[in-house]
Amino acid sequence: MLSVINLVLGSALLVAGRKLFWLFIGVIGFITGVQLAARFSNGPEWTAIIIGVIVGIIFAVLAVFIEALAIGVAGFLAGGFILTTFTNMLGLNAGLLFWVIYAIGGVIGILLVMFLFDWALITLSSLAGASLIVQALGGSGGLLFFLLFIVGIVIQGLILQREEHPPVRRYRRVRRVVRDDD
Repeated sequence: MLSVINLVLGSALLVAGRKLFWLFIGVIGFITGVQLAARFSNGPEWTAIIIGVIVGIIFAVLAVFIEALAIGVAGFLAGGFILTTFTNMLGLNAGLLFWVIYAIGGVIGILLVMFLFDWALITLSSLAGASLIVQALGGSGGLLFFLLFIVGIVIQGLILQREEHPPVRRYRRVRRVVRDDD
């Protein structure tokens, strides 16, 4: 069940992670909740999903009301998730090293969000979306991860470009000629 959820959320992040900022923050909260539940509990999968949904909803609500703080937290959590997912593909996530890698990724995520807001959201949401989809499909597809990341960047970049530079609309202007027949 978690694989299907990851596939749907990952696809949404690839297409609309920057545009639907609250969704990006909510998904990152969901991922964090599921990761924490999986690390500290040996319960059933549905327990981790419920914890993830609760944390995700809290983060999404915070994103709407406390945007600046939510941006920083999302940058940290997304950066941590992305770097641990990448290092997990390389087999480097054991014990304390997981938390060190998570913290390094988190700092990188905050810095990206601070300096390059729109492109940081595009990059982080594309990386997170690609990570979720790769996890849902089995977890070790480096080429698939890269291709999905590029697809997310291209789609969201095109959407951003259209927002910043809307297409020129040509309207035929009818000129009125005012004539004085004096």
